[in-house]
Amino acid sequence: MSKIRYLRTASAAALLSIPVVLSGCGMFGAQSSEAIDPPPPIQEAAMIQAAEGNGSLAKLPLTTVYLQDQQGLLAPVSMTLPSGTDVSSPKTALDTLVTGGPYAGMLPEGFQGVLPQGTVVQNVTIHPDDKLAVVEFSGNFAKYDAKNERKMLEAVTWTLTGTPDVQNVQIWVDGKKLTQMPVNSMPLPEPLNRAVGINLDLGDTFTTNSSPVTVYFSAASPAGIQYYVPVTRLVTPGGDRVQAALNELIKGPAKGGELEEVMTGGTQLQSVKTSEDGTVTVALKDDMFTEGDVVPSELLQSVVLTTAENTAGKEAKVQIEWNGQKTVMSDDNRDYSAPVSKPEYINEIPI
Repeated sequence: MSKIRYLRTASAAALLSIPVVLSGCGMFGAQSSEAIDPPPPIQEAAMIQAAEGNGSLAKLPLTTVYLQDQQGLLAPVSMTLPSGTDVSSPKTALDTLVTGGPYAGMLPEGFQGVLPQGTVVQNVTIHPDDKLAVVEFSGNFAKYDAKNERKMLEAVTWTLTGTPDVQNVQIWVDGKKLTQMPVNSMPLPEPLNRAVGINLDLGDTFTTNSSPVTVYFSAASPAGIQYYVPVTRLVTPGGDRVQAALNELIKGPAKGGELEEVMTGGTQLQSVKTSEDGTVTVALKDDMFTEGDVVPSELLQSVVLTTAENTAGKEAKVQIEWNGQKTVMSDDNRDYSAPVSKPEYINEIPI
């Protein structure tokens, strides 16, 4: 990864004309001289199970949710939950997004939920024919800062649409379907889907005649653990979505943030081709790499994630060609010479 990291510089309004304001929140409250409260029952159960399993959580079930990182950006985090937890339940997934909720003590360092403390996820009903998830909230759902309104919707939408069974999300609060958000009045005329974007970055060329693509950059947790962050950008419509997304990936993250570029300045996209079986072949060139060099895993994984996210169905396999060669090895010894799929779990970050 040295070739990429050596060149790195530290690096989002909305599709519904709603500006995005990213905000960070403090991770620690004021100190107290009183006795430390015991861990919540769910967290305590996980701790006990880890101890009984010689400290390993590797075999516990995972669920992927969208949490806010220390930069105020949303990122997918594949969380370990206690054995017996129904990780396939969409209600469980949304419970992890509640600030101070039942899973708050199990979030990785540097990450937090975005739903207001005291929010209650009453029910999530899946309508298979429409691939629609109807979410019923109560409690403090409407008690949020206006600048967090869009981020809440993005986190709920992207968390629930992470499975093939759900493509659209409808929100109800206290028994009523929302037609607009309660604080900053963001309109909700139709169910939400991933076209709403995430971590929107308008850049300098925003026009109303634009189409969204989502790319995956890299970041590091306070503990130095690398993870991927999706960023939605707006491009000229009508072209190849995958090609447009990969060109945005090559451009790198916005300046002034802490997202990291995954390509060198000399990376070129030569072609994007889709075969009859749906495999997307991405041909890249970078003269900084000579034949036989291993390729940074962050680069290759970002290409796979970005390609899959912008491909219809999101289940396509990705074949990468590098400097004209079909034999591609990453620096973590993974073989990309054959088509690969998007990982089942993204960003497995230990607590």
